[in-house]
Amino acid sequence: MKQWYKLTAEESLREMNVTTEGLAPDRVLEIRKEKGENSLLESKKKSVLQVFLEQFKDFLVVILVAAAVISSLSGNMESTIVILAVIILNAVLGTVQHEKAQKSLESLKSLSAPNAKVIRDGKKVEIPSKEVVPGDILMLEAGDMVVADGRIISNYSLQVNESSLTGESTNVDKSDITLDEEMPLGDRINMVFSGSLVTYGRALVLITETGMETEIGKIASLMNETKEKKTPLQVSLDEFSSKLAMVILVICAIVFALSMFRKMPILDSLMFAVALAVAAIPEALSSIVTIVQAMGTQKMARENAIIKELKAVESLGSVSVICSDKTGTLTQNKMTVQQVYVGEETLEIDDIDLKNQLHRYLLYDAILANDASIHNGVAVGDPTEYALLEMARKIELLDDEIRNMMPRIDEIPFDSDRKLMSTKYGLRGIPTILTKGALDVLLDRTVQIRTNEGIREITDADKNQILHKNQEFSEKGLRVLAFAYKEVEEDHVLKLESENDYIFLGLISMVDPPREESKKAVADAKRAGIRPVMITGDHKVTAVAIARQIGIFEDGDLALTGVELDALSEEELDQKIASISVYARVSPENKIRIVNAWQKRGNIVAMTGDGVNDAPALKKADVGVAMGITGTEVSKDAASMILSDDNFATIIKAVANGRNVYKNIKNAIHFLLSGNMAGILSVLYTSILGLPVPFHAVHLLFINLLTDSLPAIAIGMEPAEANLLDEKPRDPKTGILTKEFMALLAVQGGLIAICTMIAFHIGLADGGKAVASTMAFSTLTLARLFHGFNCRSKNSIFAIGFRNNMYSLYAFALGVVLLTLVLFVPVLQRLFEIAELTGGQLAMIFALAVMPTVLIQLGKMIQIKRR
Repeated sequence: MKQWYKLTAEESLREMNVTTEGLAPDRVLEIRKEKGENSLLESKKKSVLQVFLEQFKDFLVVILVAAAVISSLSGNMESTIVILAVIILNAVLGTVQHEKAQKSLESLKSLSAPNAKVIRDGKKVEIPSKEVVPGDILMLEAGDMVVADGRIISNYSLQVNESSLTGESTNVDKSDITLDEEMPLGDRINMVFSGSLVTYGRALVLITETGMETEIGKIASLMNETKEKKTPLQVSLDEFSSKLAMVILVICAIVFALSMFRKMPILDSLMFAVALAVAAIPEALSSIVTIVQAMGTQKMARENAIIKELKAVESLGSVSVICSDKTGTLTQNKMTVQQVYVGEETLEIDDIDLKNQLHRYLLYDAILANDASIHNGVAVGDPTEYALLEMARKIELLDDEIRNMMPRIDEIPFDSDRKLMSTKYGLRGIPTILTKGALDVLLDRTVQIRTNEGIREITDADKNQILHKNQEFSEKGLRVLAFAYKEVEEDHVLKLESENDYIFLGLISMVDPPREESKKAVADAKRAGIRPVMITGDHKVTAVAIARQIGIFEDGDLALTGVELDALSEEELDQKIASISVYARVSPENKIRIVNAWQKRGNIVAMTGDGVNDAPALKKADVGVAMGITGTEVSKDAASMILSDDNFATIIKAVANGRNVYKNIKNAIHFLLSGNMAGILSVLYTSILGLPVPFHAVHLLFINLLTDSLPAIAIGMEPAEANLLDEKPRDPKTGILTKEFMALLAVQGGLIAICTMIAFHIGLADGGKAVASTMAFSTLTLARLFHGFNCRSKNSIFAIGFRNNMYSLYAFALGVVLLTLVLFVPVLQRLFEIAELTGGQLAMIFALAVMPTVLIQLGKMIQIKRR
């Protein structure tokens, strides 16, 4: 692709074989045939049917389908219907979760203006933006949306807001000069880019790229190429599912072989295997995880963090790096005057004295050499200029009154080449030129200086002192404007030659200040073991100053620009990345590279952003965080979380919530799997000893889908512990199913299985196979309901109490009611093949069901005492 910014305007026109009269109609048709429409292409999406069918690829689902087939062959149609209903329900849930709105490219399209003004055959015409072609001469003026990338041919004080594309927080002054050196996107001042907004001035532009060839088009391509990552929990559960499936198949094969060895009928042998498979597969697991995550999202929404994708809740809990934008997230997104240098003194705004004539002259210059305005509290114009008006209003000098008293006589608008703006007013009845601009330009045009003692010739010592003060401001990340004036004759016409022989007045420094809560939020992030990193489109000096102020940048840390980052190899970046706290002047590709480099080191990365340029990195990150107030639709669609208050501190709250959600999910999984372990051990025990099948498949599905689901959801609603942010982020490589976790499942599942099998033997002795099966089913169900209390926390139930999670009591009570209905309602008795039980047998079921919980709670109390 040509580097158009390095070509002169004439060379660019020659290269496109066009003049400023524009293209002829037949030439337009030729180009459109070759280049296509000026629009963005969408990536191909999966159909809903494809997504639905993909839900059946899971090996555990295949095992359940096999179980349903075997149940139907054995004549047990109730079990078959229930198993198939479970499979279809899970597939529907999976499809609904997967079919999230992929609107990023549609939002990118909407950034293009519906119409564009171009010159064709020497005439100005207005056409739909999709009809613009390379070689068109585009006319831009304030308020226009740029519809394609182009080289500026003629410039008339054009200013463009490119914040959504480059991350630059202020308007960019454009020029038609030729640039010789390699320049990052944000510094190509002789180019305009699709999706940016013209805020001031006008220009003629030669369109160089359209559609997917534009900078927005490149971002669209990046978004198509960027694949979303699975969360650590998804990876862990996927691994668990595949391992569990293999174990189930092996054990089912062993059980089937043992049954056949004992000369059992083949269908009975298969039913043993089916019972084992149904006992082993946690059918409700994915639904429970989804429900717990959904409840976490509701809590986060109340705290200004809107979760778009449920998986982001769990990912937040293990975030170890937050790559944050500066403007609006860590700062207030509002230029504010900091200090003023006038009369050889550095003053705060409150120290400015309206009775001091020197101070008044500086304020007049700031108000009158200014095109911004404030109407009903709403600022209109350049952010730097209305920051000056707000400064004046803070000291009760009203800009409207000053402007009404002194009408503007003449002006020379700001120009990025001159870096000056000059206006002519009658000040105290004397025609006066008031000028503001860049210090390096204005100081060279200054011959005198005004101090509190009066006006005198400016000396080299004065200039050095002013330059030193400017350097001091710049090192703090402040933007500095210089102010000067001179008195002229009544008939003096304001021209470029007039901008000389000034009297120096002073300097005004300003900055987009940090949010008050940013410093504490950064400290909280570090306490939680999370590395905050600033990634911004602003200049390095400004970024480092703000980062140092809020605690992101510390002594020994590094700051890189996008160009410096590009110069690093992958190996060099890997060595240095842990030390780099600030990235400035970055491109969309840079952002993806930074996220990727942290992810390669095993980190879970959250990335914030508000612009079009942030969208690919938001999608690439484990948790993409978009700004709700200042964010573009593109960034919101690409992100998995939106901050409704654009505040970095909200991310830290969301991380704490995410950690609690993950802890609750882990406890819910612990509850489900330890209960299933009891079922597996029970079936294995009866199989090895050649006893009857202890449970029908429908019993196990009832437990897994109904009575287990309620306590699992209640566990998911457990409130957060006070010291949550004192813990380090969880290592994403460490799955849930650690050796310690599995040992706990085996012990607790073993206790429940022992009590269940005692009940089974009592039933066999008292009333045969039907009573034994009913007692085993009842004991296992009730024991698992009691076990819900054990899984709420590592601490004893007496230490955490019942009242801080009343849902656990409601879940237990409802589970008991459901079990009671199955045991005593005739219709349900027939469906679940339940035998009549005596009072003594019911008492025995209760005693055996509560026993594992009593032993587990005693064990927890002993452990706490030891600690």
